[in-house]
Amino acid sequence: MPSLTPQYLFRQPNLPLAEGWAHLDADDLVAIPLLGRVSAGMPIEACLDAGSIEVPTRMVRRNTYALKVCGNSMIDCNIFDGDVIIIERRESAENGETAVVMINDQEVTLKKLYIEKSGVRLQPANEAMPPIYLKNSDIQVLGLVMGVVRQPDLAA
Repeated sequence: MPSLTPQYLFRQPNLPLAEGWAHLDADDLVAIPLLGRVSAGMPIEACLDAGSIEVPTRMVRRNTYALKVCGNSMIDCNIFDGDVIIIERRESAENGETAVVMINDQEVTLKKLYIEKSGVRLQPANEAMPPIYLKNSDIQVLGLVMGVVRQPDLAA
């Protein structure tokens, strides 16, 4: 029988996201806001939900919140459909960081962010999906991925 305990993955600094995850034990949990969904695919309309999720205190910083992932554009970074990502609220991102980005004040997506001469490239971590190219003024960084909560597969 599979375990019904969620897995907690914490982002290790200075490592590529695909292999930069450390497993955390589920002790010392604290509730953080679960604010809604984010698309890992085509951007979806921003919609806020009010809820919460318990995560290890080590995953929490001053401005931390969670979003449920919908889609498979970030699978090569070990972020899958149905995962809950732990976000540190930030207004900017370095080249190549995995960020939650709002597009034109209405749609939200999860992608790797690259600043280029012509604007911004939002790059999926899935070779089957194309990047999204936008002007700098079309996007707003909402936060960076700091962790993942993977719910148990109840179908197993």
